[in-house]
Amino acid sequence: MRQDWRDLGFVHWAVDPSLVAGLMPPGVRPDVFEGRTYVGLIPFRMVAAGFAHGSAVPYLGTFLETNVRLYSVDGTGRRGIVFRSLDADRAAVVLGARSVFGLPYRWARMRHSSVPVDGGVEHRYATRLRRRGAPVVSLIRLRVLEPVPPSPLDLFLTARWGLHVRYLGRTWYIPNTHEPWTFRRAEVLGLDDGLLAAAGLPGVASRPPDHVVFSDGVRTEFGPPVPATRARGSGVWATPQASFIRRADAARRSGGRRGRPRPGWPPGSRADPQRRWPA
Repeated sequence: MRQDWRDLGFVHWAVDPSLVAGLMPPGVRPDVFEGRTYVGLIPFRMVAAGFAHGSAVPYLGTFLETNVRLYSVDGTGRRGIVFRSLDADRAAVVLGARSVFGLPYRWARMRHSSVPVDGGVEHRYATRLRRRGAPVVSLIRLRVLEPVPPSPLDLFLTARWGLHVRYLGRTWYIPNTHEPWTFRRAEVLGLDDGLLAAAGLPGVASRPPDHVVFSDGVRTEFGPPVPATRARGSGVWATPQASFIRRADAARRSGGRRGRPRPGWPPGSRADPQRRWPA
């Protein structure tokens, strides 16, 4: 499965790992950064989703999504994401993802817009769950500014090469791969969220977030799921992201379809594989 993730807002709250430990699948524990773990609220645009060797799925392959996620590590040391909820505005996508992968997708009414503001762009994300009972709504306004280099916390929260999910009585790891994230400085102009509470995290969104950043997006590819207890391969070239490096390196050196040779990555540059994918 291939997907483009575009116009992503990363909004995070630092919490004690004990707060979310009970929300992890069996065999998975909260991953920590300087003694804290994080709860993420991530709105974005899904664009041109499709199968690995085919074209994008018309209409259903492009939609809005907002997810609530936690940060996980399993017994083999694989770091990933645990989704508490994924809200999308395509009912067929919700049904398919729930039935095939066991992911907690929910159908929602959603909107996204962007308007120029002084010094940047304001992105507005709105989500309202389609369900009976009390309304569950999320409204997010971000002012997006200049590009910034990734911080260690940015990398901890975004350099995740898979997700953990409980399905059919087992905990699975679904790997993915993509190019490095690029980031922009972002500020919260407005935040009124009920998705975190609906995902089993009441009270977290009642205080200002501890980390906010924006990304224009990446192209990602998912691999087949494996049991979370299965031992990892050895070496960096056995990791999911390594195949992306090899393909990108081959394309860069050959010049892609135009066939014009290009030089290799400068050591230590942003495109250097050893810098891109730490062991």
